[in-house]
Amino acid sequence: MSAPAVRRTASVQVVGLTGLGEVTQGQDLARLVVDALHAQRASLADGDVIAVSSKVVSKAAGLSAPAEDRERVVAAQTRRVVAERRTPAGVARVVEAAAGPVMAAAGVDASNVADGTVLLLPDDCDAVAARLRADLHELTGAVVGVVVTDTAGRPWREGQTDFALGAAGLVVLDDLRGAPDSAGRTLTVTARALADEVAAAADLVKGKTDGVPAALLRGLSHLVTAGDGAGARELVRGAAGDWFRLGHVEAVRAAIGAADVEPAPVVPGPLPERLARCAQVATAGGPGSAGGAEAVAADVLGARFGMSPGLRLRSADPFALGALTQRVLAALWAEGLTGSVERVAADEVVVRVPDPA
Repeated sequence: MSAPAVRRTASVQVVGLTGLGEVTQGQDLARLVVDALHAQRASLADGDVIAVSSKVVSKAAGLSAPAEDRERVVAAQTRRVVAERRTPAGVARVVEAAAGPVMAAAGVDASNVADGTVLLLPDDCDAVAARLRADLHELTGAVVGVVVTDTAGRPWREGQTDFALGAAGLVVLDDLRGAPDSAGRTLTVTARALADEVAAAADLVKGKTDGVPAALLRGLSHLVTAGDGAGARELVRGAAGDWFRLGHVEAVRAAIGAADVEPAPVVPGPLPERLARCAQVATAGGPGSAGGAEAVAADVLGARFGMSPGLRLRSADPFALGALTQRVLAALWAEGLTGSVERVAADEVVVRVPDPA
């Protein structure tokens, strides 16, 4: 990859492009951008960057589907499920999308679209950005960078921010690993996601509710390249470096062979319900997955005689009983619960669980 010629710039101008109107299938998005610039007494120059919302890209491409097909569409756009939870409106999923990034519902969106429809993301947003860049060059002669933006949540942080779903003609990653810092120490992890920073800056002047789906950024010519470049897919973390490839509930379930159990709800519910889910997860897959050939059972126990509620585990096979106990403890952890184990008979164990409420 080529590093930026200049690491920082003294100032960046970010201007929202008003007047694009409601974008519909078949419209020339490059022409709409140029006309919006002209209406604001502006024009493209070499080194400018255009950031445009994926929503108008999808609208112009006609990437819509009936809302009643949303679940089917999300499934078709999903490459891998990362986490899923049951909600009153159905199952919410965070997935690795066909478009590349990990995001909610594979980016299938029902906001700011015609009633009864949902929008899909293009499968290759880097190619979309490259086409838009070429069209803008044909119309204006300017060599520009293009970023196709979308909105997503982030682990560990509340709220959403825009990121680069696609990019062309722009240095997307400034990899500083191996370079010295200001004190002469070698940087080992620092890599600036420049295209994401461009998308987030553009979102300060764009907005879903304001009818401003695109922005012009000026002052970033040091990031604009002659060729289209690697694109935003360079920013998608590969499996080998992804420490958080699954949600913690999904990771536990996958590890103990219970990945097919119904998704957990967003609101965990009362303790008996949580214990029942733990029993279901622990015994999923049949006796073999619990470590023995004989049947195993896990029954929910209510509080009695001053004792904590919990699960009673039974198996005539000592190995299967031990395996089941460990599976229950793992399932409890995934529910945010802890348990203490009591051996009450040769073929029976009770796992007591304090009520967190």
